[in-house]
Amino acid sequence: MSERDLLLEIGCEEVPARFIDGAVQQLGDKLSAWLTENRIQHGAVKTYATPRRLTVLINAVAEKQADKEEEVRGPAARIAKTPDGGWSKAAEGFARKNGLTVDQLTLKEVKGETYVFAQLHQPGEETVAQLLKGLPEVISSLHFPKTMRWNDRTRFIRPVRWLVCLFGEEVVPVEWAGLKAGNLTRGHRFLGQEIALTTPERYVEDLRGQYVLADVEERRNLILSQLRQLEETHNWKIPVDEGLLDEVTHLVEYPTAFYGTFSAEYLAVPREVLITTMREHQRYFPVEDRSGQLLPFFVAVRNGDSNGLENVAKGNEKVLRARLADARFFYDEDLKLPIEEANAKLANIVYQEELGSVGDRIGRIGEVARILAEQGGLPVDRSKLNRAAAICKFDLATQMVGEFPELEGIMGSHYALAHGEDAEVAEAIHEHYLPRFAGDDVPQHLLGGLIGLADKMDAIAASFGIGIQPTGSQDPYGLRRKAAGIVQILLSPSFQSLSLTALIKAAVDQLAQAGLLKVERLEVERDLLQFFALRLKAVMQEMEIRYDVIEAVLGGELSYPAFIIRKAQVLMDQLDRDAFKLEVEGFTRVANLAAKADDTAVTADLFADPAEHSLYEALNRAKTEWERAKENDDPGALYHALMIMVPEIHQYFDQVMVMVDDETVRKNRLALLREITSLTSAFAAFEHVVFPA
Repeated sequence: MSERDLLLEIGCEEVPARFIDGAVQQLGDKLSAWLTENRIQHGAVKTYATPRRLTVLINAVAEKQADKEEEVRGPAARIAKTPDGGWSKAAEGFARKNGLTVDQLTLKEVKGETYVFAQLHQPGEETVAQLLKGLPEVISSLHFPKTMRWNDRTRFIRPVRWLVCLFGEEVVPVEWAGLKAGNLTRGHRFLGQEIALTTPERYVEDLRGQYVLADVEERRNLILSQLRQLEETHNWKIPVDEGLLDEVTHLVEYPTAFYGTFSAEYLAVPREVLITTMREHQRYFPVEDRSGQLLPFFVAVRNGDSNGLENVAKGNEKVLRARLADARFFYDEDLKLPIEEANAKLANIVYQEELGSVGDRIGRIGEVARILAEQGGLPVDRSKLNRAAAICKFDLATQMVGEFPELEGIMGSHYALAHGEDAEVAEAIHEHYLPRFAGDDVPQHLLGGLIGLADKMDAIAASFGIGIQPTGSQDPYGLRRKAAGIVQILLSPSFQSLSLTALIKAAVDQLAQAGLLKVERLEVERDLLQFFALRLKAVMQEMEIRYDVIEAVLGGELSYPAFIIRKAQVLMDQLDRDAFKLEVEGFTRVANLAAKADDTAVTADLFADPAEHSLYEALNRAKTEWERAKENDDPGALYHALMIMVPEIHQYFDQVMVMVDDETVRKNRLALLREITSLTSAFAAFEHVVFPA
């Protein structure tokens, strides 16, 4: 079958950089899926994107749809045939519906019943005809976080100004949003011009001649290369933030890096302020010397060539000078504000309408942190913990954090040191916000970790307590991110002795005492455990732990996340052992019957069968080994303690009838099984473990 390359370009007003990757990926996926759905064979899919265009190039697209062969089942033969062997009205209607005559129908037996079948052949249409009908639907099906309306009816990420659709050398005049696709595309807004494309395979090179680098990776690599060249020329170090690099890549069509300078007097301002000002306001890269000290230079990327770069640099220096002057003013003014005065202002900063102010949270955070430290037996200086918790949010009242919210905690640490606070206290103000995102650092010191856990859990529990929970893709308060941060901290070595369930209880206790719970307390705690179980599940999935093993360990005790993961790894190690299946079957059978037990205590004197005595003795030996393993924090030894009971469990079920008529004996036997399940379920819910048939 003949084939050609297909090119679709959507030319827009400048698309926000943060939306480009998702938009062009979506376009490529949807167009490829549409071709497949419409029986149009095709090869590799390549996407291109700049601020002004979203493009898909698909290789080896068939010129014609594949023919469609379909077998349609009709009525049973006893209905389709008349007594004299002719075709009935039902058969005639079925044939007519499918565009056939009754002579073209066939009979076939299906599960003992004979049916009438119509064999349909639908020849494939020309691809161009399909594109004319289908591409407008593909474009209209794209969805974006935000859209704009123009022409009083059309919605898209930004107004569309031109369309290109080439199938080989042939223009496909697709119509959408009042535009008709042609072969005319536009080069760089200032350096290029409108040109006629000849073939899809020439697309990248033709645009390159018009100062447009359509390949995203090519632009990204060129920017990196230019940054490295500046480093070598000036003996600099240019730290590259990947997020900023991606953003800059999507802001330009023809990148040219240049540098500028600013007054060295601004280096007296904390480096985080300078870097944030350059990055967030101007999209500049900071410059360091080889030892990592910030230098009074910046690197920017121009959307254009190298002509007149001196003037461009001067213009950018002028803009940055004003930004840095503002930052310096904020910094100097904030230093005049006493910490206690700033802290008092938190009472006027609303945290959430139903939960009061930020100031209201401070006491709860401090109390939860103190409870955690005591229960976890952590060697924390109580006075430093109290002080750090009391002032952990004071920088929210500063002008700098008001301008740059992402500097919360960071500026608090700087200001605390400037006001003579203890270094550990100052560090805790910064660290209690960590981790800020997936993969970020966790607190390295106990003060910051304890306050961070208390802060995040208070925010989550308070939201759950007033009935606000994440739903689907909606999480306006970032509760999933905070929960993932708690799990990250509890998985780090310094904090593995802290209990997740104790943390939840302490946070809910404080909310209950403050009268802030609108949802019943037990329901809040139950929902929080389920919420954190999902976060732990995600962590274990990333570790490639089997799904049924994950469900098993999450069905057990959830207090210590690191220990839960270690238990999962122990079970993963058991999967290849033949005996493991017998062990799981035994534990599961016990659990199924134990569910029928009441609160009757086990009485050894009521045992009538030797197998009962053997199982009871095995249970007691297992308990002893379990406690020893628990003291040694050894999940492998815990499982081996459970294994002690397995032979006696199977012997018990071979020789003992549990559900006997004698109520006293029956309850006593169920009580024994309940004791066993109490031990096994503390390790895992073994009924979730699956074995191949």
